Amino acid sequence: MKSYIKIYGPPIVKAVKALETVAVDMPEVCIMSTEFALGPPIMGEPMINYFGGPGVISEERCGTIISKSGESLGEHDFFFEWFKKPTMRELHSFMEKIDDALTEVGVRYTITTK
Repeated sequence: MKSYIKIYGPPIVKAVKALETVAVDMPEVCIMSTEFALGPPIMGEPMINYFGGPGVISEERCGTIISKSGESLGEHDFFFEWFKKPTMRELHSFMEKIDDALTEVGVRYTITTK
């Protein structure tokens, strides 16, 4: 199951980075592989540094945060892939986190979970 996000307005790059950071604290999801996460590493620098430095994301989580299902965005800009079917409580908590993250950036969005 995936939750697809469509972002409206600039700054799209800041919005994508904000969405990536939401995933760090949500062990029940992984995210699409983005150009940011796949960008050229700095001489062996682990992905942990990309997502906030040691202590913010564990090595184990580092290995599960990027979706293995490929990129299938269609008209959307970002997706979160759920490891299990989310409960309504999990979806509401998820939406609150997305609201908080994207309100700070100043963009509007729609979310579709299917």
